[in-house]
Amino acid sequence: MSDHALIAGVGMVPFTKPGANPPYPEMAAAAVRAALADAGLGYEQVRQAYVGYVYGDSTAGQRALYEVGMTGVPIVNVNNNCSTGSTALFLARQAVACGAVDCALALGFEHMSPGALGTIFKDRPSPFQRFDEATDVLVGHAEIPLALRYFGGAGLAHMQQYGTALSTFAKIRAKASRHAANNPLALLRKVVTEEDVMNAPPLWPGVMTRLMACPPTCGAAAAVVCSPSFATRHGISGAVRVRAQAMTTDGPATFEAQDMREVVGFSMAREAARQVYEAAGIGPDDVDLVELHDCFAQNELLSYEALGLCEPGGAERFVCDGDNTYGGQVVTNPSGGLLSKGHPLGATGLAQCYELTQQLRGRADARQVPGARIALQHNLGLGGACVTTLYRAA
Repeated sequence: MSDHALIAGVGMVPFTKPGANPPYPEMAAAAVRAALADAGLGYEQVRQAYVGYVYGDSTAGQRALYEVGMTGVPIVNVNNNCSTGSTALFLARQAVACGAVDCALALGFEHMSPGALGTIFKDRPSPFQRFDEATDVLVGHAEIPLALRYFGGAGLAHMQQYGTALSTFAKIRAKASRHAANNPLALLRKVVTEEDVMNAPPLWPGVMTRLMACPPTCGAAAAVVCSPSFATRHGISGAVRVRAQAMTTDGPATFEAQDMREVVGFSMAREAARQVYEAAGIGPDDVDLVELHDCFAQNELLSYEALGLCEPGGAERFVCDGDNTYGGQVVTNPSGGLLSKGHPLGATGLAQCYELTQQLRGRADARQVPGARIALQHNLGLGGACVTTLYRAA
């Protein structure tokens, strides 16, 4: 599938706090119109659409896209937890790469509620039942919301094995805020210091403060995916190549390893990264920038190692040496990431695509990574699924 799909256009709306957002059809339609305009195409040229959201009723994708047009094309609704947006992109790219269509749309949106994530359907088994059981055994602390236990427990495992300091996670959050200050679409643009993060209210004393967790967010993002021949016929310029893409789900290690890092998808992410590096014929040292899944500062640190950006146990030095920001080895989350840009679950993967596309075009303004040519995207959903995508400038 190498080089058989291009990102022809991207669109995104500013992310907002719950309650400050327009209704989801308005956010979604605005993102789609922006992506189509970016590609110089009309909606009638889209042959399939994949629409991702987590919190919404069935066929909300149709409700959103009908605001843009009613052309009768297939619209597939996608729900894969926090990797929903990138799963929609995976399906759109796959449809184009295999020749089923020459132009597809991937859309992601979320209209979230304030507060911690929770289960909606309480009269049936939860998809997180085995994850919850493993977490109860490994970390306990039933009084803490589950997402915090998952990722806080994973960060604690790294701290216990390698002596990683809590302040290292604070450095990651501070870095995210400096990047987001240059992103007009980010939710949180105030710069915070390492000390601010350390002094924020504790969510789990000694393990996580409030500023180390991403906020609930509303928003939408979209991407138009097309074949190279379609781009040539329609005079599309500024397209970015999808050089490789992989999607993985959990393997035996998730529960058998008795390690919270595995419960939150370490091996799943590592395998997805391995597949894209192998397919593209490059290694992590060739990557210029990364948008990775920093739902918590702890997961950003774990992801450095899962994606091969540093060796196992080397993430603290990677952070302290500044290798995760401008002037270092690889710029991570130039958008501000989920920690500062926000995390509207269904939109996140496509917001990452938006950022990397603009970076590889050289159009990221004050947050532009100099000489960016190869970019990696990592989007993780517990339960579980991980999508990694490798992009190359045209």
